[in-house]
Amino acid sequence: MKSIKELFRIGHGPSSSHTMGPRRAAEMFADRHKDAKRFSVTLFGSLAATGRGHLTDIAILEVLNAVAPTEIVWRPDVTLDFHPNGMEFNAYADSDQPTESWRVFSVGGGALKEDKPSEADWQPKDVYELSKMTDILKWCAKTGKSFWEYVDDFDDPDVWDYLADVWTTMKNAIHNGHENEGVLPGVLHLRRKATTYYYRSSGSKPSLQSRGLVFAYALAVSEENAAGGIIVTAPTCGSCGVVPAVLYHLAQTREFSDKRVLRALATAGLVGNIVKENASIAGAEVGCQGEVGVACAMAAAAANQLFGGTTTQIEYAAEMGLEHHLGMTCDPVCGLVQIPCIERNAYAAARALDINLYSTFSDGRHRVSFDHVVEVMKKTGRDLPSIYRETSEGGLATIELDE
Repeated sequence: MKSIKELFRIGHGPSSSHTMGPRRAAEMFADRHKDAKRFSVTLFGSLAATGRGHLTDIAILEVLNAVAPTEIVWRPDVTLDFHPNGMEFNAYADSDQPTESWRVFSVGGGALKEDKPSEADWQPKDVYELSKMTDILKWCAKTGKSFWEYVDDFDDPDVWDYLADVWTTMKNAIHNGHENEGVLPGVLHLRRKATTYYYRSSGSKPSLQSRGLVFAYALAVSEENAAGGIIVTAPTCGSCGVVPAVLYHLAQTREFSDKRVLRALATAGLVGNIVKENASIAGAEVGCQGEVGVACAMAAAAANQLFGGTTTQIEYAAEMGLEHHLGMTCDPVCGLVQIPCIERNAYAAARALDINLYSTFSDGRHRVSFDHVVEVMKKTGRDLPSIYRETSEGGLATIELDE
């Protein structure tokens, strides 16, 4: 299992799989072909179906056009076997035969994979010995340590400095989201709501204020993402508002130190990493359960740790966060990370806090393990028809919105 630095990626929205991943692939390909005369890039499956709404073409062209003229070919009718988010890059010199043809896949969270085993330098290495929650729980019981200490023992030496940058970026996204007002880019002409929610909740009675502020924080980050601002994948761009909202709210109201928040972030990253390793966090592969569902699990686990939960209570919180999002479809209207994505982030953040409370009241014992839910989520995602997996061909994406 890879470093959690591969899960928490800092970059521009609106999509980790449709914007960050393709941009990164274009940068790698351009670096290998600085003398190319022209490029062509074919986008397949989900990447082609919603790529325009996710600015996929712009992300690629900004990189490759700086080297040579580039043509984008859209093939939403062709889904490659390895993953729905397929890309084929071609570089040309003077002939019609490409000097290199490279097929690569954007598999979620900004990560890239090839459809064949590769020892390429750009492929991150495994750093964790264990990748199943059940095994890590046994390790914790044997050593007396917690999840964040598992990260501390096995992840890269600079992981805490990196998590400090992640936390700073998350807080900045909240602040920027509350400063920036107006209409989000795209054909939906959707107005930002974070500032309104913030001020309305600030003036509410305490019983309403807490929940309203959580909504406001999640909206702020998600709206920054939709506008192409700088955010952190947690685990993806489309679900980037959940973890920051929960952690920022708890840090503000309970005065948790940055050190404790970073440890909670490490636990959240471990939860997301387990899903990424054993199933998927790509909406194009498993639906929104792999994005918002995983984000809710990460946030619930982090919150439970902050409140002193045992390892079994933390695992229970993560399990509930994912279990109760099983089957959630990825059906973005007009291919934009706006409706229903932004609202889902706010609701999932509130749900994560409820899950933390529920788990805290328990003794941590339960019948369905986190690993079982990850397995079910993977199977459920594969069983979903493709129209419900980030193609904007089914579900909410097909309704006609009122003006």
